[in-house]
Amino acid sequence: MLKRIKEIAGLHGEEITALRRHFHMYPELGWEEIGTTDKIAEVLGRLGCTISRRGFGGTGSGLVAEISGGRPGGCVGLRADIDALPLQEENDAPYASRNPGVMHACGHDAHAAMLLGAAMVLSEIKDEIPGTVRLLFQPAEESGLKSGAAAMVDEGALDGVDSVGGIHVWSKARTGTALYRSGPVMAAADGWYLVIKGRGGHGSTPELTIDPTITAANLALNLQAIVGREVSAKETAVISIGVIKAGDSAFNIIPDTVTMNGTVRTFNPEVKRLVEASLRRVIAGLCEAGRCDYELDYRSFIPATINDHGATMTGKAVCEEILGPDNVTETELIMGSEDYSYFLDRVPGTYIFLGTANPDKGSDTGHHHPKFDVDEDALPAGAAILAGFAWRRLVEGS
Repeated sequence: MLKRIKEIAGLHGEEITALRRHFHMYPELGWEEIGTTDKIAEVLGRLGCTISRRGFGGTGSGLVAEISGGRPGGCVGLRADIDALPLQEENDAPYASRNPGVMHACGHDAHAAMLLGAAMVLSEIKDEIPGTVRLLFQPAEESGLKSGAAAMVDEGALDGVDSVGGIHVWSKARTGTALYRSGPVMAAADGWYLVIKGRGGHGSTPELTIDPTITAANLALNLQAIVGREVSAKETAVISIGVIKAGDSAFNIIPDTVTMNGTVRTFNPEVKRLVEASLRRVIAGLCEAGRCDYELDYRSFIPATINDHGATMTGKAVCEEILGPDNVTETELIMGSEDYSYFLDRVPGTYIFLGTANPDKGSDTGHHHPKFDVDEDALPAGAAILAGFAWRRLVEGS
């Protein structure tokens, strides 16, 4: 069946590419993907898919549809995110963004097109499908705390789903390859926002002040001891400071406050809890030592993306049959984060990375860059992998 799925996906290659270009030309930011959702609904309607819900998070963005097989069985979900980024595109391709300041710079246009391609394939073989395939077109992956995945899970999009699969195009891997990993694959992302409060004054009389810059300097050094001395060397964690701001432009004024903002990245939920607790303790202790007050806002943005072993082995096997065994390898841990993790927290599943790098086509530029692009030759294979994953999981469960 996988050979047949690959052949059908190849026959729909031009249509999948045309859809990707449409989405790329008309990108929409998170929670504003109305035109994108309209186009998805139009295509699914032509395929005869049942649209069970449109709109999440109090908006009209996002869509859930189902393909019911001709035989009884379980339910497998396939997910694609559909939002774009607030970025001005610098490519001069004929399908470049026509919405100023908005661009598909992370490949979500390709994700949506590949999932529609998978729907085309599955619709042609639906009489042989043992169960149901649920298509999950997710808004607002890039929206941080207002995650589209979290909203879909909270609003029941995964109810009744036994397992879930997804693909992310990957400009670090060459076209024709795929990457997989069982267990943790993408990091949890936390943010912390700190204001250290001292008492400012003239730089010539520091004894009359409570200098928050000393405490900030101590924190910048001592926070790294959490990773170096409290987290096991067998684990992975990162604490980074992105903002340190003290004073304005006067060279001889000790400021009243210092602002520090940073991020924490972890893979193990226990390590995540340890790092947060330690960061809070170190900040409290050093501020007390420096006679400073403080305000700390610690936010857990996105949990770690943790792939189920069984689902990942299914995905790996499907990729090997579609792309060839030599073109499928295990990825290293990825410190970026992805709200697909909310889906994986609810049901077992996997996240596959599809290579789209082709230097001759300029598709090896990094994600979130104004010159990011995708090698469209990879899209039929992505559609086949999604469809093949759903087929194989349903057959395994029947």
